[in-house]
Amino acid sequence: MTKTKSVAGSAAIVLAAGLGTRMESDVPKVLHGLAGRPMIAHLMASLAEAGVGRAVVVVGPGPGAEAVAEAVAPHTTAVQAEQLGTGDAVLAAKGALADFSGDVLILNGDAPLITPETMERVLAARRSAPHPGLVVLGFRTDAPGAYGRLITGADGALEAIVEAGDASPDELAVDLCNSGVMAVDGERLFGLLQRLGNDNAKGEYYLTDIVALGRADGLASAVVEGAPSELMGINSRAELAAAEAVAQDRLRQRAMAGGATLLDPRTVYLGFDTRLGRDVTVGPHVVFGPGVEVGDGAEILAFSHLEGAHVGAGVRVGPFARLRPGARIAAEAHIGNFVEIKNASVEAGAKINHLTYVGDARVGAGANVGAGTITCNYDGIDKHFTDIGAGAFIGSNTALVAPVRIGDGAMIGAGSVITKDVAADALAVTRSDQKEIDGAAARFRQRQAKGGGAPKRKPKKRPKAKRGG
Repeated sequence: MTKTKSVAGSAAIVLAAGLGTRMESDVPKVLHGLAGRPMIAHLMASLAEAGVGRAVVVVGPGPGAEAVAEAVAPHTTAVQAEQLGTGDAVLAAKGALADFSGDVLILNGDAPLITPETMERVLAARRSAPHPGLVVLGFRTDAPGAYGRLITGADGALEAIVEAGDASPDELAVDLCNSGVMAVDGERLFGLLQRLGNDNAKGEYYLTDIVALGRADGLASAVVEGAPSELMGINSRAELAAAEAVAQDRLRQRAMAGGATLLDPRTVYLGFDTRLGRDVTVGPHVVFGPGVEVGDGAEILAFSHLEGAHVGAGVRVGPFARLRPGARIAAEAHIGNFVEIKNASVEAGAKINHLTYVGDARVGAGANVGAGTITCNYDGIDKHFTDIGAGAFIGSNTALVAPVRIGDGAMIGAGSVITKDVAADALAVTRSDQKEIDGAAARFRQRQAKGGGAPKRKPKKRPKAKRGG
């Protein structure tokens, strides 16, 4: 996303007091995740990118208010004591903006897809000739349904916003809809809000009525049009999924524009902060959680899952690999199929190619960790560290019981359980001696062929019971 120019003298009021009952959740609606972070966090980040540094988030009085306040910190929150409509909600921010007279951008916390560029266009329209006192962001749709309608005059100026429940048949035929986003002259905003009435179908104080009040005062209003895809509100799980699809498409487009190849973009899921370098190749069905950075030329093969991981240049990951938080994979290392790395550094050129768990560990440069190896990092109470030196070779099916250190260039024999440090360039093996019984396999097959199965064991004789008086 390109950075926009700073917009001086502007603040935002974000409405986040809705109950979100259609979400059927104990989590406040605006804290539901979108591309790996709460939807309200997307909105706050976009405000910052648009240069709007001051914001007041209006919350409800319920138990979720504290969680929302924590999510939007250091911005201020204000409480709407009763659900009396959008106009009442904006008025709740009056105290927090008592010292502010610049432009106020009003947004909905459940519509997080609006871009910084669109925010900037709305604010720029407020400042441009003929300097309207109020600018509303609208959009056009073939199915306007319950959206409020923007009624414009012959000159294109906004004359009124009519809620669908109060609209006439002619007004319902209008396809220009209200997004709920507007920019208002801060010197006029709260005065208009205090004059609102609630004589309407819902008995609520509609924010949209300030357009008519402003016109009565000679205050001009204007419309800026935006794309429906960035103005969709989220009121249900289905709408959350639809918003996720839009967010993912944006992230995929950004990744490919930055020089990454997504072999099947529709199946790749990115985190809001995923960073893919130039010439990175991502296979089908790869999922990136938050906090992932992938260096130039790396390859992430199909069905891998990465979260909180740093992948260096030229690294090959997967298929079916999992990099958990704290995984740090240095340049040219290989992390293969069904390998899990957690809170561990894998240094340059190291190879962990099959069926292995490495947690709370260091794998030195050029080391080779065989299939089936695990670092036994948890003793039931605490986590412990495993250190594998540069150039070490860990044989297949090895258990490294932490805390333990394998020296540079050391070799561990397959099937070993290592509980003590191994010196550099040493060979460590822990397994019982191999036994061989000549001809036993042939005799077994002969018995099977005759249907005899395993040789029968004679039952042990039970001691006779003693007779006593």
